[in-house]
Amino acid sequence: MEALTPIATFALPATVLLLLTLLVMRLRQRQQNRRDSVRDALDTVADWPPEAVRVLTISERQGYEVLKRAMPGFMVLSQVPLSRFIRVPSRHSHVEWLQRVGSLSADLLLCDSGSRVLAVFDIRSMDETPRARRRHERMARVLKAAGIQVHVWREGYLPSASDLRQHLAHIVGTPAAGLKTVNSRPMPLIPVPDIAEVLADGDRAAFEGSFDTSMEPVPSAFFEELESPAGGR
Repeated sequence: MEALTPIATFALPATVLLLLTLLVMRLRQRQQNRRDSVRDALDTVADWPPEAVRVLTISERQGYEVLKRAMPGFMVLSQVPLSRFIRVPSRHSHVEWLQRVGSLSADLLLCDSGSRVLAVFDIRSMDETPRARRRHERMARVLKAAGIQVHVWREGYLPSASDLRQHLAHIVGTPAAGLKTVNSRPMPLIPVPDIAEVLADGDRAAFEGSFDTSMEPVPSAFFEELESPAGGR
């Protein structure tokens, strides 16, 4: 009987630990089931009342116009989620990849006529938060790893169409002289008369100091900012 004492001494704590582990797992499962029940009880429309907003900010619309003027004949897309044009292996959780970066949207895409992405243009705020900066850097790292060039523009400091055309000539494989613009005269950032043609009445109010921000688009990863910081790299 005395020989069984060491075995019993080891078995008792192990049994207690196993029971505690099972208890914790059961409690977590109950909490998850409770959260699932609450989520299933919510109505898609009633509990999240939808409200239509713009797709692009003023700076993004200006950048879109610059790209269209500089690169006629090419496809310019806006606010495209990375998961739409980036493919990753499935050996790890695809849901986790979507949460980290796949749900983020590229502000502007320059594509060839076959919709192949040639470059991404990231229009960033002058007063972005550290978390937003890390998110942009993470997105840029993914795009560069996929072989896609990333160009960062700052709000209010967009290039002219002529400068952009010269800069992108090596990317599209076409001499800059061979790219004819809609307006061949030297063009500054975006002339005021052209802004009036591109932007809506509500946008003009922004330049006059009175602007209804309720119609501004939802920033990429807006809801990620509301959550606690995650450990994704």
